[in-house]
Amino acid sequence: MPQHPFEVGGDYLASHIDEMVDVTFADIQSQFLIMPRGQNFIEFWSFQDAYEALKQETDAFARVNDGTVWKALERNALVFVVVRTILGVSPPEWADLAKAERDVDVPQNVARQLDATCRIKANYFSRDLSALSRRRIEALVAVAVEHVTKGAPSVAVATLHRLNKIDTAEGLTSLRHAASQHIPYAALLYERYLGRPFASHRDAVSELVGDVMESAIEDRLAGARITFRKTKRAERVPGFEQAPDFFVPTEIAPAAIIEAKITGDDGTARDKVSRVLNLATMRDNRERAGQATFEVIACVDGRGFRVRREDMRKILLATRGKVFTLATLDRLIEHTRLRDFLPRPTHVPPR
Repeated sequence: MPQHPFEVGGDYLASHIDEMVDVTFADIQSQFLIMPRGQNFIEFWSFQDAYEALKQETDAFARVNDGTVWKALERNALVFVVVRTILGVSPPEWADLAKAERDVDVPQNVARQLDATCRIKANYFSRDLSALSRRRIEALVAVAVEHVTKGAPSVAVATLHRLNKIDTAEGLTSLRHAASQHIPYAALLYERYLGRPFASHRDAVSELVGDVMESAIEDRLAGARITFRKTKRAERVPGFEQAPDFFVPTEIAPAAIIEAKITGDDGTARDKVSRVLNLATMRDNRERAGQATFEVIACVDGRGFRVRREDMRKILLATRGKVFTLATLDRLIEHTRLRDFLPRPTHVPPR
């Protein structure tokens, strides 16, 4: 088995840096095929139940109006997401339509929260709503009904209208056809191509993807009973331009600092590389000044870190080989200064 960068000395790392990059690249996994489910993930059967509620209340889309849609919402709040899917917009875009065409202000964060709430509270619309909430929701429903009913208008040859989809291009005629005749598989695949598979869910759990590595590190440190401090998102820590993800044992006198990230985006990966390089510069400056210093550790994964070879060279040299992936995270403690903070076993004399 080839040696990993965290297993070799500084001289060997420098003289075999390309080999060490290859070894690290071999461990990096393309995480884009696996996503966290998150708390608000909708199973197909749940989505189908909401769709059927909307279909029934609108008489198989023969009577699509504000009243029939609202009755469906009262039966199943997830109908709200089904309507948005038919319209083919994101929650903030839907909110913009309500503002532009109904002059009702629906802040983007409110639109996102409403969309999320409908996924977990099936009876949300059957309860008493505040006057402001009801006004906003009525505006969203009204503008959706109007656009879905009318269909896609004619536009310039060089442009596309987003309602020009197989189920909304000709208004309710297209919608009823899609509901009664089913959508041909080629058309379904084309719609999926336009929208990117799992795009909405991927956007919704983007933060959770990054948390996978942090949670794995936290579990290992806690399981080994090592003192550590995990920083909060966007937290300010005195002495640091940007707070690292972990301090061991504390930020007051750290012996080890860990930066963690999983990403499929090379731009995000470069940002993390820059943070690691800045920490390495802080470490080097402290060493030159004869001050107590810390070890810099990078725990990274995802295809974003496999795009730029030069970035991996830099991060390996900056951390002096202390780069770990999900595949090698089980060796994190034994090959870093973290092992110095393991509790010492109590000696039990033989009887």
